[in-house]
Amino acid sequence: MRTFGSITLATDAKTWEVTEVEPHVAIRMKQVFPRIPKWETKLFSLPNTPIICADLDWFLSRYPLRITAEDRSALTAGRQRHERTTADMETILLPDWQPPAYLGLREGSALRPYQAQAIEVAYRRKALLLGDVGGLGKTYTAAGFLVRRMTLPAAVVVQVHLQTQWLEKLGQFTTLRCHSIRGTKPYSLPPADVYVFRYSQLSGWADIFAQGIFRTVVYDEIQELRTGVESAKGCAALVLSEHVQWRIGLTGTPIYNWGREIYAVARFLDPEVLGSAEDFFREWTSEGRLKDAKALGTYLRENHFYLRRTKADIGQQLPPVSRIVQRVDWDQKALNAVEDIARQLALTSVSGSFEERGRAVRELDARVRHATGVAKARGVAQYVRMLLEAEEPVVLVGWHRDVYDIWLEELKDFNPVLYTGTESAAQKNRAVKSAISGETNLFIMSLRSGAGLDGLQSRFSTIVKGELDWSPGMHQQLIWRLDRDGQTQPVTALYLVADEGSDPVIMEVLGLKAAEAHGINDPHSDPIAPDADTSKLQRLAARYLGRRA
Repeated sequence: MRTFGSITLATDAKTWEVTEVEPHVAIRMKQVFPRIPKWETKLFSLPNTPIICADLDWFLSRYPLRITAEDRSALTAGRQRHERTTADMETILLPDWQPPAYLGLREGSALRPYQAQAIEVAYRRKALLLGDVGGLGKTYTAAGFLVRRMTLPAAVVVQVHLQTQWLEKLGQFTTLRCHSIRGTKPYSLPPADVYVFRYSQLSGWADIFAQGIFRTVVYDEIQELRTGVESAKGCAALVLSEHVQWRIGLTGTPIYNWGREIYAVARFLDPEVLGSAEDFFREWTSEGRLKDAKALGTYLRENHFYLRRTKADIGQQLPPVSRIVQRVDWDQKALNAVEDIARQLALTSVSGSFEERGRAVRELDARVRHATGVAKARGVAQYVRMLLEAEEPVVLVGWHRDVYDIWLEELKDFNPVLYTGTESAAQKNRAVKSAISGETNLFIMSLRSGAGLDGLQSRFSTIVKGELDWSPGMHQQLIWRLDRDGQTQPVTALYLVADEGSDPVIMEVLGLKAAEAHGINDPHSDPIAPDADTSKLQRLAARYLGRRA
C-alpha cells in the first residue's frame, strides 16, 4: 500500500508525532487539524485523546501513513473509546433514558431526569459546560454529581454573595460534609467532601491546587472567568483545572458581552475543545467578532461539551417573559452638566495617543452613564411608584450610588431595601428575607449583584431596569431571578430608557452582543424580540388610577 509519511505514538503516550509527510498531504492535514501550526513542515504533534484518535483513524483511511502494529492498536483503541463515549452520551440524552439511583441525597430529595442526564454526561466526558436557563436547578445538578463518592473531594467556586447559599443548598439536598473557605491565606483544611471557595480567594490557594488534592471542580457562574488568565483569579483557576479529573461550569449566560468570551470559559473546562487561542481566533473570529455564532454553538453541542435546556425542553409551561422598553422623562440639566467634559473626552478618544484614547473612552462611558442615570432617576421613581401604588412588588435595578439615593428618597414611603455592592453578606440576606416575607414591596438591586440569587420569585414578577448595563448576559441573569422554578405569575421586564445620554447607544450595542450570544446558546431558534404586549401594564395602571381616585 502506498503511504504518505509516518506516524508514531510518543514514548510518554501523550502525543502522536507525524513526520515525512508529502506536501499535498501536509496541506490537507493542516486543514483537518487546525491546531498544527501553518508554518510547521517537518514534525506535526497532536495530543493522544480519544477524539483526536478518531479523526486520525479517519484521516489514515484516506491518506495511509506508516505505523507499527502496536501504535495501530493504540490508535484503534482510542477511536473505539471515543465511539463508546459518544454512543453512551447519545443514549443518556434520549427521552426514555432511566437514571441510576443516587446515594447521598437527603431523605425526600430527588433529582429530575434532565438533571440526572447532565450528571451522567459530565461524569463520562469529564468536562461539561452546563448552560440550562435560570431556574432549572443547576446547583442541584452539581450536588447530584458530587454525591458520586469517587468525584470527591471537590472544590466549588462561587461568587462572593453565593457562598452561604451554596452551603445551605448542599446541606439541605445532600449528606455531604461541606467547608466554607475563610480568606485568601491557605490553612490546614478540616476533613470534608466539598470545599466552597469564592472567586476572590482563588489566587491565594494556587499552590495548594497544584498539589492535586481535589478530584472535581465546579465553577458556579463560570462567566466570572471570561477574561481568562489576564487576572490572578484566572491564573489560579487554571492551576485548579489542570489538577482535577472532572470539571463542570455552571451558567445560563456563558457569553456576557461578545461571543469570543466562550474561548476563555471553555479553556478552564476542556482546553482541547476549541484548541489554542491562535486556532480559535483564526478559525472562528474576524476583527474580534464571531464569523458564525450558530455554527460554533452547534459544534460545542455535537461534542457534548455544552448542554443547555430551556423551560420548554423540560415541559415547563410558564408564559414567556414580557420584555418591554418604556421611555421616561429625564432632567436635561443633569446631562448638560457633563457636556463640556464629555466633548473633551470624545475628542481625546479619537485624536489622543493609544493610552490616552483608552482612558478617555472609559471615562467618557463612566461620566455619561452616570449622568444619564441621575437625569432619569426621578422619572424612573415616578414610574415605579405607579406600580407600587397598584400593589405590585417590584425589583428595581440600578448601578450608581447617588441614583439609589434619589430612588430611596422618592420612594421612602414604600420601605425599600438594598441588595447592592456596598452591603455585607448579612445585610443582603436580611434584605432578601424582608422581600420574601412581604415586609417590603421594593427590592433595589445592583446590576451586577443578581447572579445565582434565589427566592425572589416567590413574591416578585416585575423587574424594572432603571439603569442599563452594556452586557446582555447581565440583564438576562437579573430576569432569571424572577423567571425560575417557583414562579406562578407571568414575568415582566421593563427597560426604562431616556432618549438622550448613553441609553440609545447601549440599547443598540446590547442588540449586537445578544445576537452573538444567542447564536451560541440557541443556534436553532429565533432571537427574542422586545414584547409589544403591554396588557399587564395597562391593568396595573387601571388599578393605580382606581386607588388614586
